[in-house]
Amino acid sequence: MLNAAVAVAKADPSPVRQSSLTHWNLLARFREHLEGALGSETLNPSWNNRRRRLQAADYLCLYLFGLLNPVVRTMRALCQASHLERVQKEVCNSPVSLGSFSEAQHLLDPELLGKVFESLASQLPSEAKDQRLAGSQEWLARDGSLFAALPRMSWALCGAGRAGCPNRAVRLHLSFHVLAGKPVRAQVTEGKRCERAVWEEQWVDGDAYIGDRYFSGSYKLLARLEERGCVYVLRLRDQASIHVEEELPLSQADRKAKVLRQAWGRLGFRRQTRSVRVRVVWIEKSEGEQMILLSNLPPSELSAELMALLYRKRWQVELFFRWIKYLLKCRNWLAESSEGAAIQLYLALIGSLLLQLYTGRRPTKRMMELIQFYMLEVASLDELSAGLQREIARLAKQKA
Repeated sequence: MLNAAVAVAKADPSPVRQSSLTHWNLLARFREHLEGALGSETLNPSWNNRRRRLQAADYLCLYLFGLLNPVVRTMRALCQASHLERVQKEVCNSPVSLGSFSEAQHLLDPELLGKVFESLASQLPSEAKDQRLAGSQEWLARDGSLFAALPRMSWALCGAGRAGCPNRAVRLHLSFHVLAGKPVRAQVTEGKRCERAVWEEQWVDGDAYIGDRYFSGSYKLLARLEERGCVYVLRLRDQASIHVEEELPLSQADRKAKVLRQAWGRLGFRRQTRSVRVRVVWIEKSEGEQMILLSNLPPSELSAELMALLYRKRWQVELFFRWIKYLLKCRNWLAESSEGAAIQLYLALIGSLLLQLYTGRRPTKRMMELIQFYMLEVASLDELSAGLQREIARLAKQKA
C-alpha cells in the first residue's frame, strides 16, 4: 500500500524493506489517486459515450505505463502493448486503438494531473535538512526547462532556431523545495511563455523563493513580491546598476564563505525607475570573478553566509530536470498537442514522485534499471529489494 511505503520511508529512509515492496505496483497506486481526482472534476461529455471503450483512468494509466516501461518508445508500440493479456489486466482493461489514444489527449484537462501531482508531493517524506538552515523557511527554487518539440508541433514555436535556442519547445515551470528535496508546484506551457509571468501566477503569500538572474530582471516584480509578503534570494545580473544607500558589516562566518561586501541599496540607473530597497551581497566565485545576490531579508534574519548557501542549493532543481529528461523518457513525445505534451510531463513528474515514495529517495540510473527489470519480470522481488539496498549503501558510503 502507498501509505505503508510512506511510513517505512519516514521511519528509516536508508534501507528498502521487502514489506514495502510486496505490492510494488505503481500503476495501482496511481489509479487510486487518479480516481479520487476524477471523481471531483467535470469531465468532457465524450467520456460518458456508451460506445467509448477507453476510459480516462485507463488512458492515463496506459500513458504512465509507457513512460516507465523501457521497451515502449512510441504511441504505436504502446497501443500494440495494450493487446497483451497482462497489460489489459493490470493497466487498461481492453485493447486501445491508435485513434482512441490520440483523441483522448484532447478530452482531458492537464490541470487534473497537476492536482494529483501536488497531492503526491505533499505525501513525499522530506530529506534530512542542513543543520545550518534548521528552522528556516520553506525555500523554493524556481526555474524552468525546455523540452525540444517536433517540427510539426507548431503550437510550441519559440526562439529563432539558432544554436542553443530551439525553435520549438515545451517548457516545464517548477518550484522545488530545496530543504526537503522534492518538487511541490509545476506548470507546463509552450516554450515562449515568460517564466516570470508564470512564476507570478503561482505565488503564495509568505513563500520564500530562490531564483537565477532571469528572475531578478524585472525590478517591478520585486515590489510585487513584497506586497505578497514573499521573501527571496535572487542572483543579480552582473551589469545591473546598483545605488548603494548603506554599507553593512560582515561577520567572520560571512568572510569564510567568501562574501566580499553587503549593503542596502536600490537597483536601476534612473531615480524614477529604481527598485524597492533591497539587500545586495557580493560573493567571490573564483579568482577575479564574483556573484551578486539580492534579498529583502535583513542580516538578522538571513546572514550573507546562508544566502550563499541557499543559492548553491538552487542547483538541485537543475539536477531534477536532468533526472526527468534522461531517466523518464521525456525526449520522445507520445502525444503532440499542447494538452498531450502537458499530460506527458505531468505524468513524468507523478512517476518520479511514486518512485521516490517507494524507494525513499530519487532513484539513480542503476536503481531505475533494477525497477524496470522487475516490471519486466526479469528480476524477482527479492533481487529488486537486495539490489536497491546495495545501491543505497554504495551512495551512503560515497557521501561518508
